Amino acid sequence: MTNVKGNQLHAPYIRKLGIAALAAAAAVSLAACGDGASGAGDEAGKGTITLGFIPSWTDGRSVGNLLKVQLEEMGYEVETEELTDPGPLYTALAQGDIDIYPSAWPEVTHASYMETYGDRIESIGAYYDNAILTWAVPEYSEIQSIEDIPEFAEELDNRIVGIEPGAGLTKASQESVIPQYGLDDFELVTSSTTAMLAELRSKVEAQEEVVVTLWRPFWANAEFEVRDLEDPKGALGEPEALHFLATKGFSEEHPEIADWVGQLKLDDEQYGSLEDTVVNQFEEGQEEEAIRVWTEQNPDVLPEA
Repeated sequence: MTNVKGNQLHAPYIRKLGIAALAAAAAVSLAACGDGASGAGDEAGKGTITLGFIPSWTDGRSVGNLLKVQLEEMGYEVETEELTDPGPLYTALAQGDIDIYPSAWPEVTHASYMETYGDRIESIGAYYDNAILTWAVPEYSEIQSIEDIPEFAEELDNRIVGIEPGAGLTKASQESVIPQYGLDDFELVTSSTTAMLAELRSKVEAQEEVVVTLWRPFWANAEFEVRDLEDPKGALGEPEALHFLATKGFSEEHPEIADWVGQLKLDDEQYGSLEDTVVNQFEEGQEEEAIRVWTEQNPDVLPEA
């Protein structure tokens, strides 16, 4: 998704800019005092790159940390901004307060943000080309298609369980799926991805009917043994690519990074193993360790720096 809480950047971004300024000053100082020491002056001179992503959306969490580890190996200092909504993230990216948004959905899901900010943002690469939005049910469910949902109103308590209120998936569900399928009597419950997964888990354990808004690629599809409902009207849109978006002019300023990112391509198996390693095999806070384990297990996947 996609989520809008507002377009203003408050204290976290002011603090970040202050930190970035101090980092830049420190880099200049180190370069001046380096006396040609091997690697030290060069690495300091590469500066600081700020990545912004939404950690509850695990495609961004996984790929964002993959990029963070790679950039640090290339000699950059990397800062991260973890947000809960893409609205402020796109605002920060357009204003240059964030350098890169890994794993963005600009073609369909985040199209409204690109209409607003696209002239100040550039794509420096797409690593996955078959991302889709879905409505899904557990494998045991009798519901086969979104068209069938009205027949199960009682079992579903007239509820569809969604994610963040401003998510692109939420917008597509509210503005496209519900009206096209005549589901105005159903409540789209919005809160967070975490809350949606908690309710899905509870319903699966009780073997009860539930419809949730989901997307692919996402580890929860396998974890909870869910299947996508048929969407004969195509209300959820076409597949799209997952991009690394950068603030305008980034590729000219950092061609080394843009070149590496532009070469990164993951297929379903590679992406699935990456997300599974980061999300399921390691605890939160151990992402960098997870990335290094995954990289060792997939030595031929990453482009050469």
